[in-house]
Amino acid sequence: MTLSSMTGFARSQGVSGPYAWAWEIKSVNAKGLDLRLRIPPGFDAIEQPARARAAETFARGTLQASLSVEREGAVPTVRVNAPVLEAVLATLKQLSGQIEAEPPRLDGILAIRGVIDLVEAEEREEDKRAAEVGVLAGFEAALKSLLTMRKHEGAALGKVLNGRLDEIAALAARADAAPGRKPEAVKSRLAEQIALLAENARFDADRLHQEALLLAAKADIREELDRLNAHVAQARSLLAAGGAIGRKLDFLSQELNRESNTLCAKSNDVELTNIGLELKTVVEQFREQVQNLE
Repeated sequence: MTLSSMTGFARSQGVSGPYAWAWEIKSVNAKGLDLRLRIPPGFDAIEQPARARAAETFARGTLQASLSVEREGAVPTVRVNAPVLEAVLATLKQLSGQIEAEPPRLDGILAIRGVIDLVEAEEREEDKRAAEVGVLAGFEAALKSLLTMRKHEGAALGKVLNGRLDEIAALAARADAAPGRKPEAVKSRLAEQIALLAENARFDADRLHQEALLLAAKADIREELDRLNAHVAQARSLLAAGGAIGRKLDFLSQELNRESNTLCAKSNDVELTNIGLELKTVVEQFREQVQNLE
């Protein structure tokens, strides 16, 4: 399976009988799948099938789909509204003896609202049903085009994410090989800290032993490095498998961030601290890129 981004754009258009239609679909990031449809009056019947098609095609993302439809060759009929015209003429006749004014002109009478009606040409039911079928087919075509674009961007995003994982693995290796990680360096720092404890506080032998164990545990970042490498390996496996893995990678990015924070907190060596800060930066970049992945 391939990777898919959550951003993209697609358009499709077509003609069915007297109807010309066009779809535009925009896709952006979202925690789940959210289809927002804008459908003109008279085409409500396609909403549920369109939602079903979108759910079959995508797992995540906000899709803003807009449909425009024009009915071509349908010339409206001009019709005189006789009751309104009679009422207007009766009123004019009644006022003619009361007000001095020029006789009313035909164009003025016809301009009065309600005298003239524009009646749309009657729709044929079979044309409307055929148009709905064509519009749904066009929606499916737009979804396929959007899917292709999202997969293309997903492939590029996969390369970026693998590059970030390479950086994280390299930084973990640097931290493991740092001079401050060598046993003699760790023992020297522990000896200094225990000596300070012995000088500044009255600890018995057992309490001093406990404090020494705590200091040793705090100085050891082996566990954090092992978990970092395990998370990197799992992320690589997910990227290789493909599919809708965005949520899983988002969880792993949180775990990577937690381990890098712990590494910084445990570090009492300048080089290790710098590596930890650089690691946090790369993990954050990885997390931001993951937000775009389905």
